[in-house]
Amino acid sequence: MCPMTQKTPVTVLTGYLGAGKTTLLNRILSEDHGKKYAVIVNEFGEIGIDNDLIVGADEEVFEMNNGCVCCTVRGDLIRVLSGLMKRKGGFDAIIIETTGLADPGPVAQTFFVDDDVRAKTQLDSVTTVVDAMYLPLRLADSKEAVEQIAFADQIILNKTDLVSEAQLRDVEARIRRLNPLAPIHRAERSNVPLDLILGRGGFDLERITDLQPDFLNPAHGEAGHVHDEDCDHHDHDHHDHGHNDHAHAHHDHAAEAGIRGISLVFDKPLNANRVTAWLNGVLQTQGPDILRAKGILDVAGEDRRLVFQAVHMILEGDFQRDWRPGETRSSRMVFIGRNLDEAALKAGFESCAA
Repeated sequence: MCPMTQKTPVTVLTGYLGAGKTTLLNRILSEDHGKKYAVIVNEFGEIGIDNDLIVGADEEVFEMNNGCVCCTVRGDLIRVLSGLMKRKGGFDAIIIETTGLADPGPVAQTFFVDDDVRAKTQLDSVTTVVDAMYLPLRLADSKEAVEQIAFADQIILNKTDLVSEAQLRDVEARIRRLNPLAPIHRAERSNVPLDLILGRGGFDLERITDLQPDFLNPAHGEAGHVHDEDCDHHDHDHHDHGHNDHAHAHHDHAAEAGIRGISLVFDKPLNANRVTAWLNGVLQTQGPDILRAKGILDVAGEDRRLVFQAVHMILEGDFQRDWRPGETRSSRMVFIGRNLDEAALKAGFESCAA
């Protein structure tokens, strides 16, 4: 077991108002799942917990009869976290709910920049709940809804019983365009199994390498993915509105404009110093616009794979396991962000060749 397992995993739960976060939090706080979870919410009253389920309350912490606790953030997240970490018995996981209008980025960054928090907790994932029926409207009118999807490690696509399979496929295709990395869990009334969404290791560098086949070949060959004509070239600007108008119409929504995932592959070994300097430069200059980035790199003269991830300007990287015999040694990275220049990123990446 790696030493990470001593740390309490934290899931940041985000999603637009009405998407189903509250239903999910209620399930965590009341179901008989046999785990001890701590749920941190912005406003306890909004969750509408059944008072019969509360067995004890001290200050801001409400204890549930299934062993979980719920507390409100009034002020400082770091203070609430350190208070929770001092409680006896510890927790199997901590779930932090962000408000429907919040960018999860700053919350996620807390787990990289605060030493005390980092010593005791490990950011596990940013999970975004979206409403299958209203997502197209949200993408059109809400920058925050778009960012929450782009930032996520996984998406809970909720209320799938209220739309047709064709609508679901369309919604999933739009989610993938914004975020080619995050698996999508379909749900009705937030009925997704908790052990499927908690304990994902979305920020664990060692786990990133396990994701490789799907992680770096987003959506292709996956059930429900239709290879249509904008499959391979939806990354380019669409000035050719003459053909296939309906397929591209939704690129023009104001909020969605500019955010997407870019996937780069390069088959020559890279110079370690050059690629580090280049990545640092990209994040320094475009950090606010880069929500997430991940990559697995083939470095010249090195038998291990270099794995990195970034949240805005915070970059973490490390050598992980050896390349396996017969494994194709190539470098792959995915950037998710706003107004990214694919040609410039590709040229910069390839200029790092050894």
